[in-house]
Amino acid sequence: MSDMAPPKITVVGCGYVGMSLSVLLAERYAVTVLEVDPARVALVNARQSTVVDPDITAFLASKTLDLKATLSAESAYDSADIILIATPTNYDPDTNSFDTGSVDTVVAAIAARNTQAVIVIKSTVPVGHTEKLADQFKETVILFSPEFLREGQALRDNLYPSRIIVGGPSGPCQVFSEILRSVAVTPDVDVLVMSSSEAEAVKLFANTYLAMRVSFFNELDSYALSRDLDTESIIRGVCLDERIGSAYNNPSFVYGGYCLPKDTKQLLANYDQVPQTLIQAIVSSNAARKDFIAEAILKRAPKTVGLYRLVMKAGSDNFRESAVQGVMKRLKAKGVEVIVFEPSLADDLFYNSAVIRDLAAFKAQSDVIVSNRMAGDLADVVGKVFTRDVFGDN
Repeated sequence: MSDMAPPKITVVGCGYVGMSLSVLLAERYAVTVLEVDPARVALVNARQSTVVDPDITAFLASKTLDLKATLSAESAYDSADIILIATPTNYDPDTNSFDTGSVDTVVAAIAARNTQAVIVIKSTVPVGHTEKLADQFKETVILFSPEFLREGQALRDNLYPSRIIVGGPSGPCQVFSEILRSVAVTPDVDVLVMSSSEAEAVKLFANTYLAMRVSFFNELDSYALSRDLDTESIIRGVCLDERIGSAYNNPSFVYGGYCLPKDTKQLLANYDQVPQTLIQAIVSSNAARKDFIAEAILKRAPKTVGLYRLVMKAGSDNFRESAVQGVMKRLKAKGVEVIVFEPSLADDLFYNSAVIRDLAAFKAQSDVIVSNRMAGDLADVVGKVFTRDVFGDN
């Protein structure tokens, strides 16, 4: 990597992580996005976002960005000084670990073409995985830098990062952390450099802690609902303790989204040969909450249950591991008809349940409407709505 000229950066993948990083970095650096999906390449080159994020859309429309997308690995890799990998690593229950195939394939392809480029893995991987890759490809510098982004607010979280963490050899880590700091609005953001395995552990433990907090307030809500107590009063009383605080305390059906379910399971798998009970309890709590919510809905004896939106939360277009899907499967197993209202879904069926695109028809056909978060669209049928939303936020 040259010490003189600004580094040329390639970002592999343009989901929430890749898209937000590409837009952020392209204001100061030459950025090439490598994608396997021609439709996404066309969107980026037309200055349109591949994900739902108002800040990314605004950046693309208003900023002067040195940004291009390509399907060609040759053009993306050969002249790059830094290559960020932001490909998906889904949890595989059969192997009890992340499927890191996409990351491993990209690292091997880069190492075969450009050993001078510094590789930075942004995808979440098991603890020790980056070190294993570094041992395998000794001529290539490989770093791990966790992201802490919220879907729908990914660019904002990169502009105002809570911290910057980079794991690997100290010199390249310092260079890359300074690049991230140079594009952040927050001037005094904390920067931590550590080993790649420690950085991987930070990501998994941080998300598991968030999952634990969600689970705690969900179980508080389960108790209150079972005892006919007011959940909001209890939560407000608990959270006025400054050691507990009022963030991340709104009950939901379960913790969902792309990161928390898979990251908690991966951390649990990393505890092989290490005594633990809490991490297992967090994973088990999520399953127990799904059972409880499904039973609470069934007590209303509905013939048809309508699911209002599949997305995890407002401002997201991600259906993966959304909170209502586990509840949906439990209701269907009890013979209840389930219909879905999800404008973002192009298919007519979702897990063999009808997708209703007319909101008025959806409301009329549903005996109970299940909504993870209360929405203004449902104000006229509030008596039908089942939600555990207390504070009206994500």
